[in-house]
Amino acid sequence: MRILVIGGGAREHALCHALSRDTEVTALHCAPGNAGIAEVATVHPVDALDGAAVAALAGELAADLVVVGPEAPLVAGVADAVRAAGIPVFGPSAEAARLEGSKAFAKDVMAAAGVPTARSYVCTTAEQIDTALDAFGAPYVVKDDGLAAGKGVVVTEDRARAREHALACERVVIEEFLDGPEVSLFAVTDGTTVVPLQPAQDFKRAHDGDAGPNTGGMGAYSPLPWAEPGLVDEVRETVLEPTVAELRKRGTPFSGLLYAGLAVTSRGVRVIEFNARFGDPETQVVLARLRTPLSGLLYAAATGELAALPPLRWSEGAAVTVVIASEGYPAAPRTGDPITGLDAVAERDAPDAYVLHAGTRRGAGGEVLSAGGRVLSVTATGPDLTAARSRAYTAVGRIGLKGSHHRGDIARAAAEAAAGPA
Repeated sequence: MRILVIGGGAREHALCHALSRDTEVTALHCAPGNAGIAEVATVHPVDALDGAAVAALAGELAADLVVVGPEAPLVAGVADAVRAAGIPVFGPSAEAARLEGSKAFAKDVMAAAGVPTARSYVCTTAEQIDTALDAFGAPYVVKDDGLAAGKGVVVTEDRARAREHALACERVVIEEFLDGPEVSLFAVTDGTTVVPLQPAQDFKRAHDGDAGPNTGGMGAYSPLPWAEPGLVDEVRETVLEPTVAELRKRGTPFSGLLYAGLAVTSRGVRVIEFNARFGDPETQVVLARLRTPLSGLLYAAATGELAALPPLRWSEGAAVTVVIASEGYPAAPRTGDPITGLDAVAERDAPDAYVLHAGTRRGAGGEVLSAGGRVLSVTATGPDLTAARSRAYTAVGRIGLKGSHHRGDIARAAAEAAAGPA
């Protein structure tokens, strides 16, 4: 199988990393890619938002499957353009991707499908915003209706800050605060059959102890030893399958990766948000544990054959990802600095730990330079969370990037709880 992956972040590197080890993949391409992806796939310059350009590249490469990684190309209709060219594509149509592109649309779908979620108001005026803030009270949850790269949500006790964020959005969703731990659950679907993956938990705040500003994600781990054994089945039955069925009923079937961001509250599981693609950094740990070849899973979804796929196989162990972010991230990330230690990780820690590139590029002399806010995802596996954490942080310690920062508490509480009393 010849595969083209669209995107250039750590999520796409994780996809390419898994596909590069898949014996069914005979040629692997990525556009536009990054410095790390170029080591496992042939990279091509392309405007990822230009559906015609992506479809043309896929045709030139004789791709058997196109995998669209980021949300912006999906919302822009890139998957539609590739499908129109007769090439199987993993990723929903622009219409179905509105599930992520518009939080108001997602709320409407959930209401119609009977999916449990937070009560909310959709606001476009200052008067509506004030009414909604008063109705729910603190802590305030304010979400930009459109795409915001994982940073359009403000959760705060400060009403003035909540109101300021709401007024800065053209359209905003204000909702009740959901208590309880958060869970990310991905599901692969062909629009009819829904196949959940293993759950993960990510860490949105920039600093240890969930302090600091919201980010695109500073780390993740899987599995979740504290989760109830029936959680995945419950979410499949009450959230994923009803949502897919509702979209199919509306004539806009969802084919690709449906990501449910969940809160396990005192009143049961509630949906915080939907995404229309693999999440970053959860993809890094989920794919690290997947033993079923990835190409066959994605191709079955793209061609409507998921029902015939055997049950997925998973590692019994654990995976942890720690994100290394550039100086100033998320407010004003510094870029262009050299990154050291990548060879040391490859030589001393592989295959148990490895580095996935997010925001990197090659310099004129071939050196790897930072090129974004989240620069690297250091991912490690182990027999349990304690071992995976140790391996991940050992590898993080070998990396040098001026002014960079990372969280030191990724998966710590879960690992300690799973290990029990000393």
